[in-house]
Amino acid sequence: MEYNYIKSLHLIFVITWFAGLFYIPRLFVYQIEAFHKPSPEKEILGKQLKLMAKRLWYIIAWPSAILATIFAIWLIILQPVWLEQGWMHVKLAFVLLLFVYHYKTHVYYKQLQKDEVKVTSNFMRIWNEGATFILFAVVFLAILKNAINWIYGVVGIIVLGILLMLGFRLYKNIRAKNPEA
Repeated sequence: MEYNYIKSLHLIFVITWFAGLFYIPRLFVYQIEAFHKPSPEKEILGKQLKLMAKRLWYIIAWPSAILATIFAIWLIILQPVWLEQGWMHVKLAFVLLLFVYHYKTHVYYKQLQKDEVKVTSNFMRIWNEGATFILFAVVFLAILKNAINWIYGVVGIIVLGILLMLGFRLYKNIRAKNPEA
């Protein structure tokens, strides 16, 4: 019984963590674009977007990451046999990659809070898809476990990447024709 409650809480915080990771780069896109606008629009938008990013990052993303991790460790304590299974090793490698992604996103957050624009809004649009790749990998590993065919899984991730890049290029072309899109 305790296991199902812990698993539910873990899942809830994983979802809210990813929600934060999906939205914060979008705010970064807007911050970067606002940085290049003329005054007073630059200052007004910049101030509001910094506040929104701060609240999202420290009230949703970071607490969710910490709580998802605590409940994940608790689940492993309740089911230590998982650590003997190959799918769990691969999943944990993706979770480690997720922490690296989260940390690097934090670096971008800190830079933008100080008005240091070191990347383009197009780069940040692509960066925004990083969490999507990790989410796909983790969910498929968690659900399919040993049934996953690694070749199909790798091909699927590559196809997903190609589709996302094509979508990004299509959107970029649409924006070039209509900047309000």
